[in-house]
Amino acid sequence: MKTSFTPTFVHVPPGPLAGPLQLLPVNSEVVAVHTATGAHVGSLKQVGGVWKFKAMGYDAAGRMEPGHGPLTNQHNMAFAAPDAAEVSARLLGALAGKSGAGS
Repeated sequence: MKTSFTPTFVHVPPGPLAGPLQLLPVNSEVVAVHTATGAHVGSLKQVGGVWKFKAMGYDAAGRMEPGHGPLTNQHNMAFAAPDAAEVSARLLGALAGKSGAGS
């Protein structure tokens, strides 16, 4: 699958993220979530028929930190489907503190 970004797996500091978020399918039950610039910030995983966002961060040495990263507070946010527009709006809206972004 060709993407319009280069996936990267590096530390992303807290604060605003480059949107819209991009979804990159991994398999039938996992979709990686990346910023517009390619930074990996988590995944959507299908759990019991519901897609749940799983936040992912990376430390300064590049080691994975599950449940961390710039979208930590959105960990386990539920979605009906891996729709890029909805995922981006809700996750980035929650990061910005906009109402209506909850799960």
